[in-house]
Amino acid sequence: MVNDLGHRYRCEECGTVVLCIRRGEGEIHCCAKQMELLAPRELPSAD
Repeated sequence: MVNDLGHRYRCEECGTVVLCIRRGEGEIHCCAKQMELLAPRELPSAD
């Protein structure tokens, strides 16, 4: 699994959120479980 710059991951057990600041291989774990990749947030329009 590739961890890309800017992706956010969340732990389902404790709610910790991690922001990936470097691209790399591997899996991100917390509380002995793989962390869930969060969907990107939409930016508000600049109307």
